[in-house]
Amino acid sequence: MSRTISATNWHPASWQGKPAAQQATYPNPAELDRAVAELSRLPPIVTSWEVDALKDHIARAQRGEAFVLQGGDCAETFDECTSENIVAKLKILLQMSVVMLYGLKKPVVRIGRMAGQYAKPRSADTETRDGQALPSFRGDLVNRSPFTAEDRIPDPQMILRGYERAALTLNFVRSLIDGGFADLHHPEYWDLEWVGHSQMAEEYHEIVKSISNSLDFLETISGQQVHKTQRADIYAAHEGLHLHYEQAQTRFLDRRERWYDLTTHFPWIGMRTAAVDGAHVEYFRGIANPVGIKIGPGMSKEWLQELIGLLNPNNEPGRLTLIHRFGAKTIEDALPDMIATVKETGSPVLWVCDPMHGNTESTANGTKTRRFDSIVSELESAFRVHQSMGSYLGGVHLELTGENVTECTGGARGLTDGDLARAYKSTVDPRLNYEQAMEVAMRIAGLHKDSARVSRNGT
Repeated sequence: MSRTISATNWHPASWQGKPAAQQATYPNPAELDRAVAELSRLPPIVTSWEVDALKDHIARAQRGEAFVLQGGDCAETFDECTSENIVAKLKILLQMSVVMLYGLKKPVVRIGRMAGQYAKPRSADTETRDGQALPSFRGDLVNRSPFTAEDRIPDPQMILRGYERAALTLNFVRSLIDGGFADLHHPEYWDLEWVGHSQMAEEYHEIVKSISNSLDFLETISGQQVHKTQRADIYAAHEGLHLHYEQAQTRFLDRRERWYDLTTHFPWIGMRTAAVDGAHVEYFRGIANPVGIKIGPGMSKEWLQELIGLLNPNNEPGRLTLIHRFGAKTIEDALPDMIATVKETGSPVLWVCDPMHGNTESTANGTKTRRFDSIVSELESAFRVHQSMGSYLGGVHLELTGENVTECTGGARGLTDGDLARAYKSTVDPRLNYEQAMEVAMRIAGLHKDSARVSRNGT
């Protein structure tokens, strides 16, 4: 079935006729309708040509010609929408991408979990403390985190605040990029505090020096500046969880004869909302954006193939990304069957490894964390399995921050369970700090002197 035909049998609100998981219950539906109507009149956060450009990049990564780096906060908060936090996220993505570019010898596509990652799925609709049950906190797009009856009431006005924060974030990122912040001639713009004291500082500076020398040489012999090094596109992504929010910013482009979700460049769907007869799949099948699907334990062959058929019926390059998250202990047993299952469909997909979610555990005192060694182990296994199956692992999906947090244990500094309380800031899931994230990047690139070289499918 042609994608253009979907314009006649699909509408941004058609998902409302399907079972909708992980949706908040608003006490005043009329107020929600008014908020959605207001949001639908506001300018889009991204443009259709940006979306199409990202789809082209993903198609290249599917062919093994590029590598995707997707990273950012588990859940953004409105309070953290500051210039300092945004710059820190941008810096770590740029630093990681430079390291990967240097080691992998191929373009790196940067996608930030940012400018819209304000809603989170919950394991239960309610949370109980001291005998009191209240609605679960579903992210700043829905309600507020303090455990009070008033704060936990879903508030339709939050989707308008989310739109404002997302637009502010992305516009600031665009301004930085357009102003030369991402210029490879000036990587010193990206330095975070760790560069002065990290065990990896010397390695990083050697990479930067080598790139700078190469640019100088190329420009000297060519007699002109390498303009492409002056900017680096940063695309935005979030889980397309809150369907009223996504619906409100979905526009039909006459010149392309397609619907676009213009809240973000790259929305993805989680396993909790990936039912083939559910509202999220119904919404996602109608938009032209490149889309991601989280896959992991519990997803059957039939389920995955049905999803692929619904979301990419024309086998369109760049359309579909599969983000696998099995955990270090199970990936080598589970992933080969998934790869074989996808090959049967004939659909081009981008394989991305999420080594975070399958390795979440709790300490003795109940603190949620992730072990750095488990994260690296799953990533190394992913490269190895894909290579053995004749497949290409074309990206990594990480929850990370540019801040000096202590949420994941291990890494170069050897953080322990006892260190977690020192700077644990996440309200949902633990993130890699800037130093741990850079170590992951160096391991992917095969550059870290203390790591075994990761197999990279012929790179």
